Amino acid sequence: MKSFDETASGLYIISVTPFLEDGTLDLPGVDRLVDFYLAQGVSGIVILSMMGESQKLTTAETHAFVRAMCARVNGAVPVIVGVPNSGFVAMKELTDVAMEAGASGVMVAPIGSLRSDQQIVDYFHMVAETLGPVPFVLQDFPLATGVQIPVSVLLRLARELPTFKVIKHEDWPGLNKITSLRTSGERQVSILVGNGGMYLPEELDRGANGAMTGFAFPQMMVQVCRLHAEGRRQEAYDMFDAYLPLVRYEQQPGIGLSVRKHVMHKAGILASDMLRKPGRRLNAQEVAEIEWLIQRQSQRLGH
Repeated sequence: MKSFDETASGLYIISVTPFLEDGTLDLPGVDRLVDFYLAQGVSGIVILSMMGESQKLTTAETHAFVRAMCARVNGAVPVIVGVPNSGFVAMKELTDVAMEAGASGVMVAPIGSLRSDQQIVDYFHMVAETLGPVPFVLQDFPLATGVQIPVSVLLRLARELPTFKVIKHEDWPGLNKITSLRTSGERQVSILVGNGGMYLPEELDRGANGAMTGFAFPQMMVQVCRLHAEGRRQEAYDMFDAYLPLVRYEQQPGIGLSVRKHVMHKAGILASDMLRKPGRRLNAQEVAEIEWLIQRQSQRLGH
């Protein structure tokens, strides 16, 4: 198991879940997928996230996928597993499976019924109690969860819960939130940003440690985080700008994961671009658009 704590930085890639053409889970394809991510220089791998089609897997498939991913990573980088937020028994069960398999921590989002600050605090105290010593990521994604978590609540949780190690920051507009967290003078947890990296350079400027998101070209985000950490801000922005049309296209609601899987299938990383229903593949016009963007991106990079 690779250690995972408040110093987490770089790109923690949100992994896709590979399926075969008939829709079955592609466990043999896990090795190729993990090898691709590691070759790009990711700092960690996150599985069973909202974009990982976790809700489409059976319990048996979920456990098998976690074990296969952890076995292939074999401690090279931390593996973070998204766990259910709807019930603490299921959360604990999957956490135990993940940690026994070699995961480094888990990710938890708030349930949608939380409204008051105290309800949020109480919920994550119960999460920490359920998880015991297991480090966890708090996913702050109000667009998906419907839960607004103020800076004051995040700071309180950081003070009170030592196993709270990382905020997955997906609030937007959220740049001022990062600044408020970083200048609070309180215990600092890592801030890894999501939203497909749409605002990654600016978020790094504000004090984010890196990204926890997905993209068909993870090497871009790896390099942006590295360049920024080295003080090469202009180069970091230039690298991001070269891929921005692809980032933007992949962030379309409803087809973003289809775009990502299409590109990864075309590159030979995935055996199929299959998504389980209600997801869908790209149509012919969408494929033509993404191919045009990839061609233009290659020209910008001089390939």
